[in-house]
Amino acid sequence: MAARGRILERIRRLQGRGGGGPSAAERLDMESYLRAHPRGPLPEAALTGFNARVEANAGSTDRVQELDQVPGAAARYLRSLGLPLFGCCSPELATLDWRGAGLSLEARAARDADPVGVTGAFCAVAETGTLMLVSGAATPASVSLVPETHVAVLSARRIVAHMEDAWDLLRAERRELPRAVNFVSGPSRTADIEQTLILGAHGPYRVHVIIVG
Repeated sequence: MAARGRILERIRRLQGRGGGGPSAAERLDMESYLRAHPRGPLPEAALTGFNARVEANAGSTDRVQELDQVPGAAARYLRSLGLPLFGCCSPELATLDWRGAGLSLEARAARDADPVGVTGAFCAVAETGTLMLVSGAATPASVSLVPETHVAVLSARRIVAHMEDAWDLLRAERRELPRAVNFVSGPSRTADIEQTLILGAHGPYRVHVIIVG
């Protein structure tokens, strides 16, 4: 974030705006523009269709009522596919009882050898079955990108209808945008080679969403 700040400050100086970040007047102009900017037409998107859209993207879902049930649900999913029971999780999930569920997950950024990564999700988009992940000290982006299996923990209350709603929520809750915002719509895939669809080409082979509440 410090490096990005230095780059933006240099651009401001070259534009003759001075250093130190946007002024209060500039912020007000920006916020006024965002509030007044018209949206295009949005299709209907039933929130109950989120699970089906995740599965259409080659992902899978599960549902629990309480957050402390997440480790057990994650363990059942991994065991059902004969997958490893170790890896990493985002530090924001460090207090969950992973060990009690038979999992060995270290709260840190991912390493090459991690087969499983468990993250939270800032929110999700019902229209496309997409997770919105934001980077930060407690939510390193590598946890969802490096391991072959990505398990995401999502609050049911954080499912919004459209992509535009997700951006509105991010702007409302965070004064500054994070360094990275990643959108996850199922496993990584490509069809660049002979038009053959390959999963896991640039990231996880599988994405499993545990919805809480």
